[in-house]
Amino acid sequence: MATKTAAQRREEAKLEYDAFMAGCPSRQLLDRISDKWVGLVLAAMADRPRRYGELSKEVAGVSPKMLTQTLRSLERDGLVARYVTAEVPVRVDYELTDLGHSLMPLMRAIKSWAEAHMDDVHVARSEYDRTTASA
Repeated sequence: MATKTAAQRREEAKLEYDAFMAGCPSRQLLDRISDKWVGLVLAAMADRPRRYGELSKEVAGVSPKMLTQTLRSLERDGLVARYVTAEVPVRVDYELTDLGHSLMPLMRAIKSWAEAHMDDVHVARSEYDRTTASA
């Protein structure tokens, strides 16, 4: 068996995690972080740990089922940690991990971009709808 140089191993690793490749596992992660609830839940936890009820109130419109699924998937991916405190009733807190915090600058940028450009998007949609309706 031929040995590979470090450069060859790095090149193979790049190919292995090429999101443009159909079987690339990084696509699952891209799917996860592009979910609307994930972005909002992560943003809600950016500054401090939150309890389930706090997240439910802050992320308007998320159903209990979707919030639970989102938190579990984020915990599984290592972006969120779940802490249970033995109290009566039991206290459960969710907090971003270091990995989750490393994602926050990107998530904040996307959120800010969306908020700053929503008027432009409305104009583009109206123009598109006007021109395609008459075609």
